[in-house]
Amino acid sequence: MSKVTEIVEQLVTPILDEMKLEIVETEYVKEGKNWFLRVFIDKDSGVDIEECGIVSERLSEKLDEIDPIPHNYFLEVSSPGAERPLKKTRDFEKAVGKQVHVKTYEPIEGEKVFEGKLLSFDGDQLIVEIKIKTRKKEITIPFEKVAKARLAVTFS
Repeated sequence: MSKVTEIVEQLVTPILDEMKLEIVETEYVKEGKNWFLRVFIDKDSGVDIEECGIVSERLSEKLDEIDPIPHNYFLEVSSPGAERPLKKTRDFEKAVGKQVHVKTYEPIEGEKVFEGKLLSFDGDQLIVEIKIKTRKKEITIPFEKVAKARLAVTFS
């Protein structure tokens, strides 16, 4: 995590707590010649554009006060969308029963990418039901081997 994203998370957390929202992810990236500071927020029932606007305004005021970024950038506050990243153990617990996409640091049964239904998560391991052609198979993935994970949108 970069120093900028750490500062932003410290600034935005009280705002989100007050509004009963949670931070999903913070990015500070250069795309082309422009810098973008992106803050993804959510709650169980989802966030709307009005909530994103309020958080953006209040965070912008805080950023203007301490000015941690020495150059121009675009601030974007939004929902993580349908393919929300899964980062914290709480995210995985809430994703049980849903479709997930998981990448691992090292191969498990010869594969590093798994997409399927998250059957369970006990804090130490995930059990994902994947489809191989017409057959279903359960894969156990140790939590410490998860490099990236997100919800997955599937079309049946």
